[in-house]
Amino acid sequence: MEILHIDAYVLDVLMRDLIGHDREPCAFFVYLWLWTAGEHLASRTIPASYQRIANGTGLSKSSVQKAIAHLLRRKLITVTRKSSTATPAYTLHRHWRKRRARLQVPA
Repeated sequence: MEILHIDAYVLDVLMRDLIGHDREPCAFFVYLWLWTAGEHLASRTIPASYQRIANGTGLSKSSVQKAIAHLLRRKLITVTRKSSTATPAYTLHRHWRKRRARLQVPA
């Protein structure tokens, strides 16, 4: 079994925001799945079809599509495609890391 490191922000803030406030629990599960899939890649982009994400999360393909759309609206991910029929590649955004870095004052 592997150990997965997840920022505390994801569990303390983002989870409550997506599930409690936005009422989009599927978006949180998809974000976690992308995070996990990205941990095994050297690149920050995660190539994955809706079907692959659905199989990995146990969600329906339509729920994954809705979750991806919500994560895009919230600017938590970006999606790129090499062509209109290519498998999309997702990039996770971790805005809280940039904010935390700006708040830290050099000693």
